[in-house]
Amino acid sequence: MTAPVSFVHATPEGLPALRVAYERRGAGEPLVLLHGIGHHWQAWEPVLGILAASYDVIALDLPGFGASPALPAGIGYDVPSVVRALAATFKALGVDRPHVAGNSLGGLLALELGREKLVRSVTALSPAGFWTEGERRYAFGVLGAMRAGAKLLPQPVVAQLARTAVGRMALTGSIYARPGRRSPQAVADETRALREATGFAQTLTVGRAGVRFTDDIPDVPVTIAWGSRDRLLPRRQGIRAKHTIPDARLVRLPGCGHVPMSDDPARVARVILDTAR
Repeated sequence: MTAPVSFVHATPEGLPALRVAYERRGAGEPLVLLHGIGHHWQAWEPVLGILAASYDVIALDLPGFGASPALPAGIGYDVPSVVRALAATFKALGVDRPHVAGNSLGGLLALELGREKLVRSVTALSPAGFWTEGERRYAFGVLGAMRAGAKLLPQPVVAQLARTAVGRMALTGSIYARPGRRSPQAVADETRALREATGFAQTLTVGRAGVRFTDDIPDVPVTIAWGSRDRLLPRRQGIRAKHTIPDARLVRLPGCGHVPMSDDPARVARVILDTAR
């Protein structure tokens, strides 16, 4: 797995210090990118160059994912605690109220950051938290199966599978509509990231308690975008999100799956840029 450029040490008020890995490119207003459960900052690689042409882009490995260590004892994986950790990370990185874009779990965190007025704008791509209980159980079942498969398969077998279109579909077809667009190395690296994610089990445990996003976000520009081929969180959840946040812009991403950044990089980047502007 490609090592992130840097680590930052952040200390939420009254809580232990944590260490967060990140990649930073470009210049301008800050734009923070948050990946989904079991993923890593490299999920944003297809759009980083486009975004960095206009913004100071910071792609984080969420605590307990990618190269970021697990949260220290005393900080939980519940949404409010992770948001506090992210706010401290922003401060440590020297950014004040950045724009934020998030996918899946990262989308839920982005919306919560918007609700807390900690960011300038929010772009949420297939955000978690707008499911029915049945939809949540289905999604968690798929994620659990992906995690079990990633832990079961030796890395050389994963690398061999990733070299073929059929293998990439088997490994990542649940989250990408066009897994063939991911390079073999990217698929192998993200499968390893899923296997090694120290925060995966704790995050799912918190989610099983019934995490949902139910509040409006006034006075912050919000875009919610959903892939038309999202197999993990069906796009009907976007309608619920729009009802919850009436002023949000709801955008359809034709032909995109749950993690749309590599399915259609130009379209996803344009949605993020339009929101930030």
